[in-house]
Amino acid sequence: MSSKDLPFQYDIGRRSNYVGRGQETQIETIKAYVCQPPFPTDKAVIVVHDIYGWQFPDTRYIADIIAAEGYLIICPDFFLGKAPWTPNDRWQNFGDWLKHRDPMKVDRTTDIVMKCLQQQHNVKKIGVVGFSWGGMAAHHLMLTNPELKTGISAYGIIRNSEDRYNLLNPTFFIFGEKDHTISKDQVTLLEQKLKEYCLVDYKVKVYPGQVHGFAQCKPEDMKPRDVPYIEEARIDMVEWLNRYLMF
Repeated sequence: MSSKDLPFQYDIGRRSNYVGRGQETQIETIKAYVCQPPFPTDKAVIVVHDIYGWQFPDTRYIADIIAAEGYLIICPDFFLGKAPWTPNDRWQNFGDWLKHRDPMKVDRTTDIVMKCLQQQHNVKKIGVVGFSWGGMAAHHLMLTNPELKTGISAYGIIRNSEDRYNLLNPTFFIFGEKDHTISKDQVTLLEQKLKEYCLVDYKVKVYPGQVHGFAQCKPEDMKPRDVPYIEEARIDMVEWLNRYLMF
């Protein structure tokens, strides 16, 4: 069985069509995609890629959208040179593949990137946005890194820790109604526990009819019925970042 046969994998579409308007660079030993905003800023967002890696065009497309709103964007290779997942990889190997790419072991890479943003780019406020695998990483970082002023976790959550609700700073959780990786019950539990334990602002939103990965789709890969929800999710992300980073 290939990854395209899995019920939770979204259609990655014409993944080679989008190049990105940023550039690739290197921070110490870490490769990264950087996109500059249209005007000078001291606000930055770290984008955490999904299983398809830091060069995945869908992720760069979203990174560019956020950059256009006035943020310095950096998407590091959180796999640190290890191969990303591909549509031809076999699902039965995913567990072993994931063992060497733990979304809760991203702290050192994040620290290096934040140091670069602060020292070389004079950034004052930093947020994080993660998708799927990166959503789990973003959730983790919002539990462990108080310097990140806000976070967005798109269809990726930590599930195996009782401490996963003690967020340090405002966090926005995005889900698709038809995401096979995260059940309705898991979203409900997240909302209940955040209400009980979380002391900072948070938001949990489910977008009707949407599947895993919906917010990253490029225009040519969008189904007409999904366009309003995809656009709404992107507007929501920017508004959340603006609320806690821009002003």
